Amino acid sequence: MSTALTDLSPYPIVQAPMAGGASCPPLAAAVSEAGGLGFLAAGYKTADGMYQEIQQLRGLTDRPFGVNLFMPQPDYADPSAIAVYAHQLTGESAWYDAPLGDPDSGRDDGYEAKLAILFDDPVPLVSFTFGCPTRDVLEAFARVGTTTVVTVTSAEEAQAAQWAGADAVCVQGVEAGGHQGTHRDDPERDGSGVGLLALIAQVRETVQLPIVAAGGLMRGSQIAAVLAAGAEAAQFGTAFLVCPESGANPLHKQAMTNPLFVRTELTRAFSGRPARGLVNRFLREHGPYAPAAYPQIHYLTGGIRKAAAKAGDAQAMSLWAGQGHRLSRELPAGQLVEVLAAELDAARAALTQRGAR
Repeated sequence: MSTALTDLSPYPIVQAPMAGGASCPPLAAAVSEAGGLGFLAAGYKTADGMYQEIQQLRGLTDRPFGVNLFMPQPDYADPSAIAVYAHQLTGESAWYDAPLGDPDSGRDDGYEAKLAILFDDPVPLVSFTFGCPTRDVLEAFARVGTTTVVTVTSAEEAQAAQWAGADAVCVQGVEAGGHQGTHRDDPERDGSGVGLLALIAQVRETVQLPIVAAGGLMRGSQIAAVLAAGAEAAQFGTAFLVCPESGANPLHKQAMTNPLFVRTELTRAFSGRPARGLVNRFLREHGPYAPAAYPQIHYLTGGIRKAAAKAGDAQAMSLWAGQGHRLSRELPAGQLVEVLAAELDAARAALTQRGAR
């Protein structure tokens, strides 16, 4: 890692910020305590909710950690397309006895208020998804001693992050679970994402920033692979989602290795933005018709998703998962960090032995 990132954790292992509840303080604390870098996800939190989670995490560990923010999104959605999709979901609403949500309820996500809190009470690292902050914002974080990371899905986005003054980039391959962190939600690019190893090479040849690699990673041998490709650290989301400390719904955790869910797919069905999840009934039936409208669709479907979870029905939940989900291990988070580190050491030793022959 770069000097700034190396100081944050002994192991090149980052727990991904999974919005929606999975990345809670107990999980982040367990990862950081074990020598990885734990993360809180503030994307769907209020500013006060983010602050309370930071204070809770500080009460659990004195190790470094990160906080992830979503960049505010331009209002490009077509209201008529949202209305058509809402009409399509009336049957789901009736079945689960859950009213459709207000698409505009999340228009103000408190981004500026969250920045103000993080400037006033700095954390070790802040990362950004769905775009790149302005140079002024990144310079303000630098002044308070916070390391900044921008999630990118292309070499062009990495270049924009470098120009703006980010300290590092999180390179997200198309294999990653959850939302693709593209800076511009272009429907014409749906399904055109680049695999992680190829993307690392593209970014490595374009910018001089440290790289955190993300996308379908589940084993320590894969850490060795991305480090060899030019990354400084590896980020794991799905691998930590099933840990007992994770705040993910038990149905979501069980689905990772449930034989009913054999593959993942990128979909707009639940949020209006491309996100990789396990293929279930809701995704199959509504994915082809969901418009490009984030976060409007996220709030529209919120009641249905919560009602399905309450009813124990995983077929209408957003089961975000990376392509490696079948390799999930239900280990305590700290133990998982140690296992990944041991696997990394074993992979490096094997490579050394081959090179000595």
